[in-house]
Amino acid sequence: MAEYVITEALVEDEVMLCDMFLEHITANTEYISHGEIQMGVGEGDFVDGKLVARPSSNARHFWMKYIHGNITSPEDAGVFKAVGPDGDIMGFCVVEIQEDGAEPYGMLCDLLVKGDCRSKGVGSALLKAGMEWFAQKDISDIYLESGLNNHSAHEYFIRKGFVKVSEIYKLA
Repeated sequence: MAEYVITEALVEDEVMLCDMFLEHITANTEYISHGEIQMGVGEGDFVDGKLVARPSSNARHFWMKYIHGNITSPEDAGVFKAVGPDGDIMGFCVVEIQEDGAEPYGMLCDLLVKGDCRSKGVGSALLKAGMEWFAQKDISDIYLESGLNNHSAHEYFIRKGFVKVSEIYKLA
């Protein structure tokens, strides 16, 4: 039996999820992708033609706005958390339905598991919860984006059946 439970995140979880996210991207700047930069959570400079990313000074404000909007919009977004036996959140997953394509499609926005909770099936269980949420919404066209140098995440998602379909460029 798993030593965690997957449930929907609640408004009262927002600060804990934000703290977990900001701690992770501060220690692992490779997680920062164009999504975080576009939403104001991350920023970066170009050094020798390469992006050097970091959390922005307003990261907390923008991420709290993002997670609150997703938790309070269950028709358009799902936020799931893995809770351990001690009540601590071990990880979370954020999924959204996007409407800016020919047909609605799914976006796996975030999948984050605390470092000491990895390799215990938590990420797979959170991903499964997100995919089940999409299936309930009749969404089968699903995308994700990931930070440029987040290689371990890329390998994980490839193992889970995702394939690379494009690259994102930013004018320096």
